Amino acid sequence: MANLITLFSLWLSMMSTIYSVKLIANGSTKGESTRFYDFKVQTKRVTKLCNSKDIVTINGMFPGPVVYAQEDDRIIVKVTNMTPFNVTIHWHGVRQRLSCWYDGPSLITQCPIQAGQSFTYNFTVVQQKGTFFWHAHVSWLRGTVYGAMIVYPKTGVPYPFKFPFQEHIIILGEYWLQDLQQLENATIASGGPPPITDAYTINGHPGPNYNCSTNDVYQIDVIPGKTYLLRLINAGLNTENFFAIANHNLTIVEADAEYTKPFTTNTVMIGPGQTLNVLVSANQPVGKYSMGVAPYESGRMIIYQNVSAIAYFNYIGTPADSLSLPAKLPKLDDELAVKTVMDGLRSLNRVNVFKEIDKNLFVTIGLNVQKCHSKKPKQNCQFMHNGVMAASMNNISFVDPNISILEAYYKKIKEIYTEDFPDTPPKFYDFVNGAPNNIPYDTQSLNGTRTKVLKYGSRVQVILQDTRIVTTENHPMHFHGYSFYVVGYGTGNYNPLAAQFNLVDPPYMNTIGVPSGGWAAIRFVADNPGVWYMHCHLDIHKSWGLGMVFIVNNGKGELESLPHPPPDLPQC
Repeated sequence: MANLITLFSLWLSMMSTIYSVKLIANGSTKGESTRFYDFKVQTKRVTKLCNSKDIVTINGMFPGPVVYAQEDDRIIVKVTNMTPFNVTIHWHGVRQRLSCWYDGPSLITQCPIQAGQSFTYNFTVVQQKGTFFWHAHVSWLRGTVYGAMIVYPKTGVPYPFKFPFQEHIIILGEYWLQDLQQLENATIASGGPPPITDAYTINGHPGPNYNCSTNDVYQIDVIPGKTYLLRLINAGLNTENFFAIANHNLTIVEADAEYTKPFTTNTVMIGPGQTLNVLVSANQPVGKYSMGVAPYESGRMIIYQNVSAIAYFNYIGTPADSLSLPAKLPKLDDELAVKTVMDGLRSLNRVNVFKEIDKNLFVTIGLNVQKCHSKKPKQNCQFMHNGVMAASMNNISFVDPNISILEAYYKKIKEIYTEDFPDTPPKFYDFVNGAPNNIPYDTQSLNGTRTKVLKYGSRVQVILQDTRIVTTENHPMHFHGYSFYVVGYGTGNYNPLAAQFNLVDPPYMNTIGVPSGGWAAIRFVADNPGVWYMHCHLDIHKSWGLGMVFIVNNGKGELESLPHPPPDLPQC
């Protein structure tokens, strides 16, 4: 009966926010629907941490509205920009099969939606289900412009685990008192690192550890003996986070919207851009249990906000004045806790990972220090040795073009980008232990809007290698338009003779945390034509240039070719 009530409540909430129309187009299968949403980008005044400020939101909601759908549904979202800021929306984790124009990264697949303009995103979640999210993909606006996107299995298709009594969305975020665009501009202008976040948040609430936040706390009320599905999303800007619930285990059943073999742990580390579904059994004595969020401090030269965000996992029947039991989180630099969870991630079923490779790339990722060329070094060169911070892939710092790369590619506009992103770094050395970290040595990167062109159908392997030019750090690397098999990872320098690969049941992900001072190996088939961004999902690293673009050429026929651009595509 309780399950029926939960399902009915879910149905009501979905019906109140979306309008569904059955597809009658040729080739549609039973159960496909079109779901319409109307997003108004608008400012909202909020009060947090003893201060009031205007933030950019969708429909005045923080976090923004949940987008609900089922596998193979078509989603149409009209985005109208009612703010003075440029904006785009990225549908994180959606593979955008033959719909590259709607992927959303600014100046990669589209020009931004300018003040007073609108753009309609129109895509289908082809053979995908699970926990996704959407967020702004212009500057640091995604610090407040984000929300969950939940895609359920088709009607009658069960979860591969016992149906939970209820499910809840848990979005981790970061909150700054300063205006985010001003913060980004000031950070880039300084040449140094950004200030720490003022608070971590859980569903927009910092919790009682922060000033003026005793009542600004999120709470889930649970019934003893029931099992709950928590859909964890990290929408934070610049910090990876540990998450735990006091005295409760978490059983991971999905990562990045792909089912996994159940894996039970007492804590998880989730980086920006990653999602995890976990089952939690309310099997403890009646009480109030803290859900804690703290930083994973993988960077050795980086300052973090060390005050944890708190929410409550509250058993019904607990006295209102009860104190909460604290969540036990790992040491904040605990690499073993991170590795233990990654070791436990396995695809639910056996998969057929290709063994023959058509294109093999070895890509270094990390931070750089550029020489100071400013006439005001105290203002603009505030990093070590009076240098300027940068970030790169294969020692190339990505530079945004002045129109979108996809439009330039489609229209054959020259001098917007080049097609010479290198397959390997310019030189090989001890990337982890022997990297130069003094400006008299070559710590600089080259600047460029470089892309790598892939033939349609290519079987691609990318080795991502962390470096220590400035500091080793865990980098959550996100790939637009694709999921990939994480076939291997390890610490130290990648050694092809010693590396152990899992080609039987590797996890299928869209964002991989490349281990601090280590490497990760991913494989994918280039079967989705278009322009696809790969970048670190720590926004400061992306701003410094830690990204690159793959261009996947057309195959044969319409089903293997990039469609024409939409008529309302924004112009730069």
